Amino acid sequence: MGERKVAVVTGSNKGIGFGIVRALCQKFNGDVFLTSRDERRGRDAVHELEKEGLSPKLHQLDVTDKKSINIIKNFLEKTYGGLDILVNNAGIMIPFHTKEEGNQVIETNYVSVVNISEALFPLLRPNARVVNVSSRLGNFTAFNMKEETKMKFASQNLTVKELTSLVWEYYNLFDCPNFNPKLYIGQFAYGVSKLGLNRLTSILQRNVSADQRQILVNSCCPGYVDTDMSDHKGPLTVDQGADTPVYLALLPADEKSIAGEMVCERVVVKWDERNLQPNPLIKSMVPSMKSLS
Repeated sequence: MGERKVAVVTGSNKGIGFGIVRALCQKFNGDVFLTSRDERRGRDAVHELEKEGLSPKLHQLDVTDKKSINIIKNFLEKTYGGLDILVNNAGIMIPFHTKEEGNQVIETNYVSVVNISEALFPLLRPNARVVNVSSRLGNFTAFNMKEETKMKFASQNLTVKELTSLVWEYYNLFDCPNFNPKLYIGQFAYGVSKLGLNRLTSILQRNVSADQRQILVNSCCPGYVDTDMSDHKGPLTVDQGADTPVYLALLPADEKSIAGEMVCERVVVKWDERNLQPNPLIKSMVPSMKSLS
């Protein structure tokens, strides 16, 4: 059973995840796994980084497939005997028009992290770091909730199972008669999924804090980055977008001040704080989100 340190970044064959792998290869003293649902695209991404003199490793991973998650779990357990850094970066945001398509956003951005956490958290070694790549749109979604609903999400005793029920319950408000039809269901689902991810982060931190392994779990917004997801309209490069996730992934062993938090540009923000970045998508959703508050 190996003792070498190891990091895993989900959805990292391109975009921000690719930038995170690049930075970790440069800064982390251990093996860094670039994961991709499509092995060919993963190999191409690895070869691109190898041309830069870096040495990422590749493992296939479809975060929406429990079988795929269990395969990488078994591989890490057998090969490394544990896990030191987990960056849950995989996610989608497409302006879907149907409820079924919107469900994919929730499943990929939120439910997959629940499943990965259940599988891989038992492997986390002392002082491990977990980073959930989220979005300020999750904060904005919470900011515009009715106070009664927000209090349910804010409960300090909330379990993962209860949170998952709340995520689906709030997402189903899209069917209410007063929703703004100009709002794409995929955009609304994205905001709800990231709200769920931010709250999941705090619950996971609470759970791991009880076992004295000194594990830190945080979520973060990478900013408005030039990627396929932003239609390449973001002003930030993927390397700039990787800055905060990598900062959290490499927090020193004696760092206790950032735990279970939402972090933007290396600054902690409240999970329901109206802290908007210059993102046209978020600005366009302001009136639509208020219609569901």
